[in-house]
Amino acid sequence: MTRRPSEQLPLAFGHDPATGREDLLVSDRLSAAIAIVDHWPEWPSPVVIIAGPVGSGKSHLASIWREKAGAETIHPVVGSDAADVAAKRPVLFEDADRQGFDDTALFHVINSVRQHGTALLMTSRLWPMSWPVTLPDLRSRLKAATVVEIGEPDDELLTQVLVKLFADRQLFIDERLVGYIVARMERSLEAAQTIVERLDRLALARGTRLTRTLAAEVLAELGNPQLPD
Repeated sequence: MTRRPSEQLPLAFGHDPATGREDLLVSDRLSAAIAIVDHWPEWPSPVVIIAGPVGSGKSHLASIWREKAGAETIHPVVGSDAADVAAKRPVLFEDADRQGFDDTALFHVINSVRQHGTALLMTSRLWPMSWPVTLPDLRSRLKAATVVEIGEPDDELLTQVLVKLFADRQLFIDERLVGYIVARMERSLEAAQTIVERLDRLALARGTRLTRTLAAEVLAELGNPQLPD
C-alpha cells in the first residue's frame, strides 16, 4: 500500500482477542467441533483431531478445551517428554501439519493417552491421512482417532467474524459497511483477519473513521473483485 504524504505511521498497539467459550461464534460449520469440545470428557475416542483452514477457529476451540480439560500443550519431537506428560493429564498438540512431529514420539503419546485414560486434542489444516506419516503403527492409530472438520465460512459467519474482530480492537462498524466487505472479500476467516487489521491501520494512519472508501482500497489491494454498488 502506497502511503500518502499526509499519512502518519500508526503505533502498533496490541489488542486482545476474546477467546472464551461465550465469545465463540456458533454456526453450522462449527457445530460438530463445538460439540466435541463441549462434550469432553465423554469423547467417542481418546484422540480427537480438529481439521480446518487457517483462521477457521481451531485455535479458539483448542484454547477453550485446554482450559476446560486442564490440558498441557505438547510438541511430540525426539527428546521431548510429551508421552510422559500425556500419562498424567490431557494434552494439546496444535498445528500438527505445520509444526511437524516425530512419528515415534507421536505414536508413544497416543499409546500413553490410551493406556492411562487421558486425552489428546490435535488441530491441523489437513486431514491426518494427508500428514507425511511413514510409521505404519502411527497411521493405524490416526485412523482410529475422531476427526472433526470445520468447513468454509458462509456470509452469516463472515459477518459475525468481522464484527467480532473489529470489536476486539474496540472498533464498532456500521452493518452496511460490513455487508459491503462480505460481498467482496475472499471466503475465508484468514482474509477477514487481514482486512480488519489493514483497515484499522489505514484508518489510524489517516486519522479517519472506517469508511467504504477505505474498505474499497483495502479490498482492491488484496485483489478482491469490485462489485457494482
